[in-house]
Amino acid sequence: MESGYRRCCGIDVHKKSLSVCILPPVGNATMPLKEEKFGTFTRDLKRLRAWLLNCRVTEIVMESTGQYWRAVWNILEEAFPRQLMLVNPLYVKALKGRKTDRIDARWLAKRLEQGELIGSFIPPREIREWRDLTRLRVRWLQDLNRIKNRIGQLCECGNIKVSSVASDLFGTSGRRMLDSLVEGKRDAGWMADYAQGRLRQKKGQLESALQGTLTGHQRRLLERMLQQMRQLESEVKEITAEIEQRVAGEGELIQRLITIPGIDRITAWTVLAEIGTDMSVFGDAAHLASWAGLCPGNRESGGKRLGGRTRKGNMYVRRALCQSAWAASHTKDCYLSAFFRHIRSRKGEQKANMALAHQLLIIIFHVIEDGTVYSELGASYQDQRDKPKLARRLIERLGKLGFYVTLQPIETPPEPAPSIQEQAPPPQPRKRGRPCNCAERGIPCKHACPKTPLQPPTNTETTEPRADLTQ
Repeated sequence: MESGYRRCCGIDVHKKSLSVCILPPVGNATMPLKEEKFGTFTRDLKRLRAWLLNCRVTEIVMESTGQYWRAVWNILEEAFPRQLMLVNPLYVKALKGRKTDRIDARWLAKRLEQGELIGSFIPPREIREWRDLTRLRVRWLQDLNRIKNRIGQLCECGNIKVSSVASDLFGTSGRRMLDSLVEGKRDAGWMADYAQGRLRQKKGQLESALQGTLTGHQRRLLERMLQQMRQLESEVKEITAEIEQRVAGEGELIQRLITIPGIDRITAWTVLAEIGTDMSVFGDAAHLASWAGLCPGNRESGGKRLGGRTRKGNMYVRRALCQSAWAASHTKDCYLSAFFRHIRSRKGEQKANMALAHQLLIIIFHVIEDGTVYSELGASYQDQRDKPKLARRLIERLGKLGFYVTLQPIETPPEPAPSIQEQAPPPQPRKRGRPCNCAERGIPCKHACPKTPLQPPTNTETTEPRADLTQ
């Protein structure tokens, strides 16, 4: 295909049909534009791919319509790996009153030809499969949490108050008690004996908590819920093992991400599955934060800023980094925790957590892009960087309290040179064995023996002070 040749195509995607419009090549107005309608079955999509290749199309754009665009993308990706573009329907709305599938396809093609569209980020197939696994794991964990909540509610309906005594109803002790409740053959004292560890100290309270009013119907419901909970736990364990196998090739990158405070292995999985390992598609860290929805929004009119609420972005990255930000805010002697406290004092806890999540995403971008590890700046970095501003603010605050403040820098005093006594190691106590006979042998005793006092050395050559030390 000759250089400079361009022919754009727009596809309006629906569940049962595709409306396709192919514009004439740029600079050749003699050729007519082509419009066609296709089905969404696999054979129809393969016929569409062959038709686009025959028309020598160089660029293709389609709207992100639900999940229907995915099958079209997967089939066209094989023939057009770099020419596909996916756009958000909110940004390419057609004119009001002139909206049909044919007009929408033509509108998309014309906007693409004029360079007015910005495509969405679609990672390679390998990353998309990795992303499917991490997202499915999150959904199963959410389902597992719902099942546990239902079990707790059912126990409260039967007046089983184990959760009021034990911190974890689904620990080793709690699970054995729930299984015994399903059987219905043990008394409360017997089931309370299943307690392990420190929970055995509350055996009396457990016996009272297990004296409930579970009916046969409630026991059957509890049995089904426990069975579903164990099945979900098994599925989560299997999918976690599969993710481990897939990320084995990115072990070195994951280890570098784990050096960031608040980022664990699972968070590193999730972030890499969502943003990929190639940061060139985002350009810089600011564009990545905007794509993830972890930056202040822009809403301005008449020169006035009307609000800074964050825009909608990738909810999986947002959730994972907000959780990591909360963990990093509790890290001791860390720049990120000091940054969180600095923002919290002015903006509140929620905005500080979002700002720290933004900071974490910026750090992740540079760790992946530059191939480095996280470098800790220290908890005092923020104060040292804004030292004059901080000092002025503290002086103003003390002045409002009625104090006159005079600043004087602290000079670090020189450290005194160690004396001869300090240089000599202290005598070590003798732990076992007979008392030493150092005094009888005429040598200095190295042990603080209670039965043999320390004797001054008898050798005058070793006790005589050196001239260079006395001077």
